[in-house]
Amino acid sequence: MNSAKKRTAPPSFPALVQAFFAEHLIQHRALSAQTVVAYRDAFMLFLDFATTRYAKSPATMELADITPELILAFLDHLEQERHNAVRSRNARLAALRAFLKFAAHRDLSSLHVIERALGVPTKRFERPMLGFLSREEMMAVIGTSDDSWISQRDHLLIGLLYNTGARVSEIIGVRVTDVVLDSAACVHLHGKGRKQRSVPLWRSTAKEVRAWLKLNPQFSSTSVLLPSRHGTAMTRDNVIKRLGVAVRAATKSNASLAERRISPHTIRHTTAMHLLQSGVDDQCDRSLAWSREPGDDAPVCRG
Repeated sequence: MNSAKKRTAPPSFPALVQAFFAEHLIQHRALSAQTVVAYRDAFMLFLDFATTRYAKSPATMELADITPELILAFLDHLEQERHNAVRSRNARLAALRAFLKFAAHRDLSSLHVIERALGVPTKRFERPMLGFLSREEMMAVIGTSDDSWISQRDHLLIGLLYNTGARVSEIIGVRVTDVVLDSAACVHLHGKGRKQRSVPLWRSTAKEVRAWLKLNPQFSSTSVLLPSRHGTAMTRDNVIKRLGVAVRAATKSNASLAERRISPHTIRHTTAMHLLQSGVDDQCDRSLAWSREPGDDAPVCRG
């Protein structure tokens, strides 16, 4: 009588990918939707590259196909052909490494393959010095709006970025219900890792938000505060393009801006530097913000 137990076949590559996203990331680790999307994008890019490289569909791939050579070729492709920065390259690699570590617990027969693939190192890089704008330059970029809907939205968009020092993802995620416009006006921001914080609004910003909501009576409490012209949430690319339009317009009155490379993160850094210059120090928690207008003598830190 044969008492040998039948060996259980290891999970297929598609089954591992499905379990990684549906079970590991979402159920077990409960990662935020933004993080899951970032991992998904990394995998889609990798699978597209591997499909071209091996001339086989993702459904027929195996763990053995994920070699150090393939990963390194993919990372070179990101830098050389897609012109991704080293930071983005390392983020894509981190997503692949997370999957491989997960797969090592599900397919013990492939441990030698996974061990080799995990040997691909991250790439070192120098962090560039991030500049910031003077108050005059920042006010020129914010500018003034005309009567058009797009102009008023962009003016409020850039003003909120400066007022709050928020990330682009936080600003485009703000909904009408996140804005409080009473005597202690503030906006609730939802950041990375489900972190939430409330930032006071300047009087001028609160006044502009009220005017914006009056201009858009169709907004409900769950509506995006700063939608695209189609009514959907703006994307990061939308914000970057609209900021570029504002900078080009501001260059006409402030020639120094012509030599600057200004991104949304530049505005975030500008807010931090202006807070520091105005007297906000380490005694004020990072989640606090000044409540006075730019140029006032002293900011007030409030919770």
